[in-house]
Amino acid sequence: MENGYSVDLCHDGVEAYQLAKSIDYDLFIFDVMMPQRSGFDLLKSLRTEGVTTLAIFLTAKDQLEDRVHGLDLGADFYLVKPFSFSELIAVIRSLFRRRLAPEGTTSLTGMIEVADLKINLLRRQVKRDGRILDLTPLEFKLLTLLARRDGEVLSRTVILEQIWDINFDCQTNVVDVHIRRLRAKVDDPFPTPLIHTMRGVGYVLRSEVMGVRSS
Repeated sequence: MENGYSVDLCHDGVEAYQLAKSIDYDLFIFDVMMPQRSGFDLLKSLRTEGVTTLAIFLTAKDQLEDRVHGLDLGADFYLVKPFSFSELIAVIRSLFRRRLAPEGTTSLTGMIEVADLKINLLRRQVKRDGRILDLTPLEFKLLTLLARRDGEVLSRTVILEQIWDINFDCQTNVVDVHIRRLRAKVDDPFPTPLIHTMRGVGYVLRSEVMGVRSS
């Protein structure tokens, strides 16, 4: 109501799942530690069943591994308590802007194309050489980030901040792990790699061969 949003409130994860499956929402806001069914478990089930609705986790679980896990499951943002109501509203507005006007695309169909790679932002579908690629929600976000900035080398710091919303931690190799998984689907089945490594700098998506591709 306030700020122009209509909200349905649930008291546990079971009720939230039932509503999420029966009503076409624009956004889910889940507490991680809900009664009966955790927010992590709930979002994992919804993403497995093909539900692509925007999702935010609100939680007191502020450890790095918790934030990485939540975003790996397909959350679009992970907001740690305590937070201000105005901060939550700003996050919601930002997510809606990204969904309605994807950065880096001028096509009215919401498509990003790099060489034979096609990303449909509205359907959240990826094709390469006409073949549909089975990506997880996080892999889709990571590939979309690289494709939107086609030809630009992105550091691990930038990728961590944009995808996992965490500051750089030299002890984590989460970016490298997910890049390897993404390459296994996007590059390995095809003769020409698109994801390239700039050693000591970061990663770039482009059709021309450059840098050194990591194993």
